[in-house]
Amino acid sequence: MQVVVVGSGAREHALAWHVRQSPGLTELHAAPGNPGIAAIGRCHPVRADDADGLLSLALTLDADLVVIGPEGPLVAGIADVLRRNGIAVFGPSAAAAQIEGSKRFAKDVLRAAGVPTAETLPVARPPCVVKADGLASGKGVFVCRTTEEVDDALHAVTALGAEFVVEELLDGEEVSLFALSDGKRLVPMGAAQDFKRIGEGDTGPNTGGMGAYSPVPWFEGADELVKQVHQPVIDELARRGTPFVGCLFAGLMITPDGPKVLEFNARFGDPETQVLLPRLEGDLLELLHAAALGDLSGVAPSLSGDAAVTVVLAGPDYPARSDYAGAPITGLAAAAATGALVFHGGTAVRDGTVVTNGGRILSVTGTGTTVEAARGHAYAAVELLSFAGAQFRRDIAAVAGG
Repeated sequence: MQVVVVGSGAREHALAWHVRQSPGLTELHAAPGNPGIAAIGRCHPVRADDADGLLSLALTLDADLVVIGPEGPLVAGIADVLRRNGIAVFGPSAAAAQIEGSKRFAKDVLRAAGVPTAETLPVARPPCVVKADGLASGKGVFVCRTTEEVDDALHAVTALGAEFVVEELLDGEEVSLFALSDGKRLVPMGAAQDFKRIGEGDTGPNTGGMGAYSPVPWFEGADELVKQVHQPVIDELARRGTPFVGCLFAGLMITPDGPKVLEFNARFGDPETQVLLPRLEGDLLELLHAAALGDLSGVAPSLSGDAAVTVVLAGPDYPARSDYAGAPITGLAAAAATGALVFHGGTAVRDGTVVTNGGRILSVTGTGTTVEAARGHAYAAVELLSFAGAQFRRDIAAVAGG
């Protein structure tokens, strides 16, 4: 199969890396891709939000499958344009992607589907959570325990130019739970825990994610939860005439009263993909293609018992800025030589040198028989990487123990 991966981040690099291993792959392409993907496939200078450019590329390549990584192009309807022209796409329509694109829409679907979620509050009063209604690259959620934090959150969502919703503040442990959907059926894809805040000890502002690990030792019953949480949402979207084809990712809070949905995302997570795919046994391309064709009935993903831990290296001003460009990156070959996976998130090549080009620059994934072993491998590789102003958390997965 001729496959095009749309996007340029570490998630897309991880997807391309696993697809590259498929015996069914003829040629791997990416739009626009990144230097990491360029080492294993062909990158094309087409933006992820350029519907006409992506359509032209897919038709020129006679693509058998287009895999859309980021949420922005999905919410904008890139999948619709491609499907209308006969191209198989892994990724939901614009209408179905509103499960991530609009918090208000998601709440309405959850209520109709009978899935437990945080209650919506009429006013912002501590304790509460203030959420930008639209897409905010993982930075639109504000946990408010004081009046000052509420004021800061309201200023921040106003600066984002977004409407917002206010929810009750739930207590418990967060976990990310993934499943693939063909519009009707679901297959579980495992769980991970990510670390959203920039600072160690979960301090500072939210980010797109500073690291993750999988499996989550304390989390049980993932497959059953997919039936309880994801399936009713898939059924409700289908009932509305907007079937969801792609990866449905639930952010859950495991409360004393049971699991409750914090949010749904319409795509693979970043950085969770970087820990789930190294554990995936078998053929990812087969799974993605079956979902895109509307029939997952004959496939069943399997995750190994090994663990994976990802540590994100970010630019010095992240998350306030995501445009840190031009700093040379050293140690890429040495880090890879340790056996770690180094996924490119925000990089470019200038004068033959890989340089920074974004906010979250690299995702470094270590694997091992335990979370503790995987964590050690990830950090050993991180220590070999360097660019001016690099920052990363040193406590990723420390809470998971062995």
